Amino acid sequence: MLTQRPPKAHLVAPTLSTRVRLQSLRRQVCLVGMLAILLLSCNTYALWNGFQVEPHSIPLEEILSGGPPKDGIPALMAPRFLPADEVDFLSPEDRVLGIQGAHQTKAYPIAILNWHEIVNDTLDGTPVVITYCPLCGTGIGFLRHVGDHLFTFGVSGLLYQSDVLMYDHQTESLWSQIAMQAVTGKALGQRLEPIFLEHTTWATWRTRHPDTLVLSRETGFTRDYRRDPYEAYAQTDRLLFPPARQNNRLSPKEWVLGLEVGGKFRAYPFSTLEKAGRAFSDSFHGQDYVICWDAQAKSATVVDQQGKPFPTLMAYWFAWYAFHPSTEIYTEDSKTAKPGMKLLDGICEKI
Repeated sequence: MLTQRPPKAHLVAPTLSTRVRLQSLRRQVCLVGMLAILLLSCNTYALWNGFQVEPHSIPLEEILSGGPPKDGIPALMAPRFLPADEVDFLSPEDRVLGIQGAHQTKAYPIAILNWHEIVNDTLDGTPVVITYCPLCGTGIGFLRHVGDHLFTFGVSGLLYQSDVLMYDHQTESLWSQIAMQAVTGKALGQRLEPIFLEHTTWATWRTRHPDTLVLSRETGFTRDYRRDPYEAYAQTDRLLFPPARQNNRLSPKEWVLGLEVGGKFRAYPFSTLEKAGRAFSDSFHGQDYVICWDAQAKSATVVDQQGKPFPTLMAYWFAWYAFHPSTEIYTEDSKTAKPGMKLLDGICEKI
């Protein structure tokens, strides 16, 4: 006798209450998923101080927060200047970034730049921006015109390879100071044109340029410009934000003069320049030039045989290497002066 088997479970139609519960569960799962995506998006947005980082040309995981929020370090937008004779807050050994135009000469004290990092300014009527990264020791000036666009810049509060990431107010793209280009946003890939700066002492700059203007402490912000917030940092080899690429051929904070010729890079350690003398000729990648070393001011520049400066960069070794890992390091043995090149202090005095 055959017995009747019960119907299979999957053939049993769900009841109305079961369907309602399933639909409710699906809605809850969707809601949780959307909330997770939203929270992830918000956290990512906050991670980069509110900047949209798409598209980008650098690894996003290497963009770090330096601590302050966007504009937490306020860039100067309307800087004031004083004649040299009215400046009583600088000592002879205080360091400045100096810039010389056809009709104007200006000095930007590091003691002020430590607190602002960016000065939107003009030189002889030309829009420029003076930038300084205390963590890397790098002072670079740029033209603010990029193609057909005129930019003003602020401090993002973010770092890449321990170097300041600027942002422009017009597109809010992030710009790497040492790489000299936009690395995220609408301006991605656009390059800044550097202008020649000297990183030297107030005494040296004023002697050469007695009619210089000097960035005033009257910035509109309350800061203790007498205090150096990076004094302890500069006196050790410790890095607060170690870059992705490091090299121990020199001490991390050994000062170097960085030079680029035709896409090739060379670093001149100050410890080597100390032994080389006031001026000497050298050649790199087919380019002849003269190295000018100021032992008293602890600064160096590169000029051609007519005394015209080359774009160079004074930086801590770790910062120069992080952006130029293929760099050569100059030694006395690597000097490649050509016969007939003159070793004249007078060339360096033309700067």
